Amino acid sequence: MSIDRPTAQTILITGGAGFIGSHLASALVDDNEVRILDNLSSGKRANVPEAATLIEGDLRDAATLERATADVDLIFHEAALVSVQGSVEAPLTSHSINATATLEVLEAARREDARVVLASSAAIYGHPEEVPIAEADPKTPASPYGIDKLAIDHYARRYNELYGLETVALRYFNAYGPGQTAGDYSGVISIFCDQAIDDEPITVHGDGDQTRDFVFIDDIVQANLKAATTEQVGTAYNVGTGTSVTVQELAETIVDVTESNSEITHTEGRDGDIRHSQADISVIRSELGYEPTVSLREGLKQTVEWYRQH
Repeated sequence: MSIDRPTAQTILITGGAGFIGSHLASALVDDNEVRILDNLSSGKRANVPEAATLIEGDLRDAATLERATADVDLIFHEAALVSVQGSVEAPLTSHSINATATLEVLEAARREDARVVLASSAAIYGHPEEVPIAEADPKTPASPYGIDKLAIDHYARRYNELYGLETVALRYFNAYGPGQTAGDYSGVISIFCDQAIDDEPITVHGDGDQTRDFVFIDDIVQANLKAATTEQVGTAYNVGTGTSVTVQELAETIVDVTESNSEITHTEGRDGDIRHSQADISVIRSELGYEPTVSLREGLKQTVEWYRQH
């Protein structure tokens, strides 16, 4: 699939040393001047493409943000504290990093008249009444993280309405792929892959019947590139595959793909865990021409290969 993409622009990617941001940087660096602003708290210097410029610092530092945004044409805002549990434990910190810092980015973009494509989240929907979830469905976030993401989703769209700033909010469902490191709060796929490769038990929280819409990193990048070039601004779009799989089925597929000897074990369910999640992608499909290109099995094969090499 050929994708319209920005060319000959000065582009800032916040959080560009992280999982999604670094894949975006790699897709853009050949045809644009790419800057990355990252405090390297979770991102890695090694993820930054050689031709990109890394500005190491905190979004919330006014001088750093001013330097990073000077004369930019386009901002991909990926920087965030991506931790539901962390947001519950430290809601003020979560709000500062996820909401207040985003408002600073939008203000900087307004000064520079730069388009902003920003990472929203399926977490804004909370516990959905039904699936698949459409953009207009109720938004009842179940954590401070979800509330933060809903706030910036609103801010992005209001900045378009009030100030004419070109903005697009992308509501990511469960992103995964090569380069996503396993950790306390990373995607369940990265954790399962680590366990399977090491032939350790794969630990499924609860009964495993909860469903998720897992979207491969290449399709996340596709959605961002389309959002960067569309005339449909002041909008928000779900980014998923439009299909879902149970966590039990996911674990079984990973065991199969890795040819692992791991057993699948079940632990206590997690408080507040969302039961079912699946994106309705009809709007992004019709308005941006977005089409998921990587099946779960193929995406898992690529992801497992990366983990084996690293």
